[in-house]
Amino acid sequence: MKVFISIDMEGITGTTLWQECQSDHPSYQAHVNQMTNECLAACEGAIEAGAVEIVVRDAHNSATNIDMSLLPKEVKIIRQWSGHPYSMVDGIDSSFDAVLFVGYHGAAGNPLNPLSHTMTGRSQKISLNGLPASEFLLYSYAAALEGVPTVFASGDEGLCAQAKELYPNIRTVSVKSGKGGSVTHLSPNLALDKIRNTVRVALSGNLKNQLVELPNHFEVNITFKEHIDAKRRSYYPGMIQLDANTIQYSSDDYFDVLRMIAFVL
Repeated sequence: MKVFISIDMEGITGTTLWQECQSDHPSYQAHVNQMTNECLAACEGAIEAGAVEIVVRDAHNSATNIDMSLLPKEVKIIRQWSGHPYSMVDGIDSSFDAVLFVGYHGAAGNPLNPLSHTMTGRSQKISLNGLPASEFLLYSYAAALEGVPTVFASGDEGLCAQAKELYPNIRTVSVKSGKGGSVTHLSPNLALDKIRNTVRVALSGNLKNQLVELPNHFEVNITFKEHIDAKRRSYYPGMIQLDANTIQYSSDDYFDVLRMIAFVL
């Protein structure tokens, strides 16, 4: 079995402030350690389920966060960004049996994590066919475009709720829940146990049955916090401006949507 893992930081247990996810913050290394440990727990669960090859996509900020010296020998890790529209799942292809999303967070505007956002902090709200466009939604659809089923997600409570709505058979681990600016976190060690055990279960079933069929048409609405951002991006080919802060893009080709996201956000 060949498994792809994409891991972010704002959805791991412990991260509460934007500064904690930045490399120049005093506590950043502690959160990098937890990010690495949650990645390791997912890898261990995958190996227990029979994975013989694992590719990890470091998908936070500079994409050079995880301490790769701690990962099992079955693991290859992708660091930094190539510029490909697959972005947070760049490197995935049809040779993989499943994809896991670790440390993910709610979409821009989701109140269950003060770190909720989609790609950058410029947008107030983004929707895809009326659904909140989280990074999880965008890139689990990218995996589906390659024929790879999404079977596991961990992160905040809002992210896990959306994952279950999108993929009824998915296994999730909620490690945190926010209220306003405060966050209630699982114990780091309990989070690791839950991720390891749930990944093992997620990869033990019939994986191909969990592949979803993508919609035939895609409509993306992006509301920016600043009207100047909407105006500038309204000139992207095929984009229309709905109001001072909102633009809209439509396509029957999901790769076109991902390419737009790569340039506009």
